[in-house]
This record gives sequence, structure tokens and C-alpha cells, in this order.
Amino acid sequence: MAVRIIVTLFGLLLLIGVLAGIKGMQFKAMADAGASMLPPPEVVSSAVVKKALWEQTRRSVGSIEAVRGVTLTADFSGRVDKIQFTSGAEVEKGDLLLQQNVDAEKAQLRAAQASLALAKANLSRSKELLAKKVVSQSQYDAADAEHKAAQAQVENVEVAIEKKSIKAPFSGRLGIRKVNIGQDIQQGEAIVTLQTADSMLVNFNLPQQDLAVIKLGLKVRLKTDAVPGHIYTGKITAINPEVNARSRNVLVQALLDNDNERLLPGMFASVDVILPEQREIIAVPITAVRYATYGDSVFTLSEKPAEEGADKSALIATQQFVQLGESRGDFVEVLEGLNDNAVVATAGLFKLRNGDPVAINNDVGLDFEQSPNPVDR
Repeated sequence: MAVRIIVTLFGLLLLIGVLAGIKGMQFKAMADAGASMLPPPEVVSSAVVKKALWEQTRRSVGSIEAVRGVTLTADFSGRVDKIQFTSGAEVEKGDLLLQQNVDAEKAQLRAAQASLALAKANLSRSKELLAKKVVSQSQYDAADAEHKAAQAQVENVEVAIEKKSIKAPFSGRLGIRKVNIGQDIQQGEAIVTLQTADSMLVNFNLPQQDLAVIKLGLKVRLKTDAVPGHIYTGKITAINPEVNARSRNVLVQALLDNDNERLLPGMFASVDVILPEQREIIAVPITAVRYATYGDSVFTLSEKPAEEGADKSALIATQQFVQLGESRGDFVEVLEGLNDNAVVATAGLFKLRNGDPVAINNDVGLDFEQSPNPVDR
């Protein structure tokens, strides 16, 4: 009985050992198969990094003003008899805009002209009598002074009449009318504004350290949200000879071509001063950068040598930390961490990890521009 039990136990142990060996071999085979399997490559788009020349600029914000702009006012008090303009109209130099009542001045002019005629006759007689030694030199001088005074009085009244005829001092565009016919306006009261429209000035500030590089004649570019998509160009015409003691900024003025006459005085604008020298940089599309608090990085794509038994070499992604500089349009400058001719991933970065196999598909790649002009649809 004991021998039978021992034989039975030995058989069970042998059976368990055989089963354990078989399962062990199966698990080892599965592990070897899993180790040899590779995950499918991640599909990304790519771009080759190239050196480029970027223009050097100094950026600021400015305020636009007219080359010539004035608020026309009344030189004398008086009632408005005629208004010869409409708000917003284009006028030429010398055009009559407003006529004040001059009835009193005309009466004064007639009286002054009569006094002038009498003074002229007295001067003529005094001259004849002086030649005959009938009157003294002092009497002749008094007659001459009266004639000159009468002449000055006539001219004074004529000037008053002329100044009550408000005319355009230069060609330009009128603003909104501020007076009405029959209204009594006072001396210095505003009538209408007049601004030139073909060209504009822009005033902007630059820090004092930029005085070493800015000079008269440098090109400027201007953009304003009031005229989206349009770039205005001009040149620096004046640099203030003093630096603001509070801000340490210097005021700069540039002349712009207002070719479409859509720039208006008082507008806010973004201004770029273009420096003559360009600098060589390495830039990548902004979409190629993975931004993170611990450091910004890009994924470079390179071929990994084929392993034994593999058909061909694999393309893998390598995370490369970089130091970024200025950004322009769809590109950002790389100061450190990347060489030119490197291939970087520009789309699909969110699913990449260091060392992942990748496949490139640029059929649906984006067009990157340094000066994009997006259009709202």
C-alpha cells in the first residue's frame, strides 16, 4: 500500500514538472516574439533647417499726424453770411470757405478812401506851394504824414475785410463744419479743420541705445488695424535732438506715403525701422517647437543604422533642447541647440517621444511664411 502511494505521488510530481516545462517554453517564446515586435512608426511632416538672412529692425508704436493740419478760426468777431464748403470736402489752396458780414467795414472803407483822397489833394497842393516858397517845409511834411496815415487807414480796413473772408491756406481735406449761417462767431472760434491727405507723419519713440544705429533716411514700415493687410512705407525725416529724461526714449518722426488716403491723423500704428545690415540666423517653423516650462525642444529626424536581420534602416525622432530668439511670422529663431541642414518634425509632435520610429508624409504640409497675411473668412 505504501509503495502504491509513493509511485502515485512520484507520477503526479513528474506530470506537474512536464506541464511546468511546457508552459515555461511557451512563455519564453511569447517574450521573444514580443521583444522582436516594433511599434508602428508615427506619421509626421518635416522641414529641412536652412540658414537665412533676416533684416534687423527696431519696433515701436506710433501716432499718425498730418504733414499739414490746422483748425481754421475767425480772426474777428462777426456774423456768418456765407458758407462755401461742405464737411469732408477736398479743397484747393485759396478757395473761399466762409464769408463774415462786412457791411460796417465797407462803410469804414469808403470813409477812409474819402480821407485818403483829401489828404492826397492837400499833399499835391503843399508840394506846389513849397516849390514857390509859399509854405514851409514843416507844413509840407505835415501834409505828407496825413496822406500816409490816410493810406494806412485804407489798408487797415481792407485787411479787416480780407480777414473776414476765410480761405483755405493749403490744399487738403476738410473736417466737420462747426458753424452755421447767421451765427455770430467770436474771435478765435473754430470753424473747421483742414488736413493734407496725400502724405502723413508718424511719431514714435525708441530707447536711447538705438541712437547708435538709427539715422535720417532709414526706411520704415507701418501697419495699423484700421487698414488690415496693407503695409505703408516711408523714411525717417527727423530725430529729436534730446532724450526724454523720464523714459530715456528719443522721439523719431517719419514721412509716409498715404497712397490710398486711408490713414487719418490720430491713428495708432505699429512701426518697424529697417536697419541697413542683415544678420544670418537659423530658423524653424513655430509648429516644430514643443514649448515646456523645463525647456523648449524640437524633434530632429535621422536614420538609425539597420540592425542585423532588418530590411532597411529606420527613421527615428530625437528630442533636442534649443534656445529660441526672435519670432517672425511662422518662424522662430534658434540661437543654440540646432545646426542647419537638420530635418525637424513640423507636425505631429504631441505624439512623439525620444527615440520613436517615424514616417514622413509632407503631402498635407503647411506653407510657412515670414510675413503671413491671414484673411478672416
